[in-house]
Amino acid sequence: MVLLSASACGLAKLISICERYAASHGLVYNVSKSECVIFKVKGKCPPVFPPVRLNGQPLNIVDQFKYLGHVVSADLKDDADIERERRALSVRANMIARRFAHCSKEVKVSLFRAYCTSFYTSNLWADYTYKRYNALRVQYNNAYRVLMGLSRFCSASGMFAEARVDCFYTTMRKRATSLVRRVRASSNSILTMLADRVDGLYLNNCCMTHVRRNK
Repeated sequence: MVLLSASACGLAKLISICERYAASHGLVYNVSKSECVIFKVKGKCPPVFPPVRLNGQPLNIVDQFKYLGHVVSADLKDDADIERERRALSVRANMIARRFAHCSKEVKVSLFRAYCTSFYTSNLWADYTYKRYNALRVQYNNAYRVLMGLSRFCSASGMFAEARVDCFYTTMRKRATSLVRRVRASSNSILTMLADRVDGLYLNNCCMTHVRRNK
């Protein structure tokens, strides 16, 4: 469970509500497994932040935590989550290459599409460095080369076109477009508000960021 508040006072009130609910239902929150992140606005952080307490004990202040598999950082940047995805892709690709080395090309292509193009929560990436993003692209290309037994110096665009497999940029654009479409079709009032904003930072980023990166 995640609690979000714009102030320390508001967060304390939310925690108090949770503590009362837990006490009335015979539950106890595990303080050792609970953490607090102070999000920075434009890289700035309050010089003094009162301790956040749960069951009377102060919570550890951390710079990042993983929520539903997605790494959330205090600076609101996505580099850490992109690195998580790059490492996960490397593990999946090497596992497939070892176990299915003697399969046909068609089987390998199907496995690559199924296990190496998911990029879990990549739709949410909005603020990251090109270096980290490019490292994931290189990993994606190399994963396909290893699986198919191709030279590391062969053309990425050529090998994907020949196999009719989406390249990295195409995969990312499809995922971003999918999220935009679902947000705009949602009946949720909050998502509808975001979709209706012409100057919406996040949706505009989904529509344009991967186009710019591909230049």
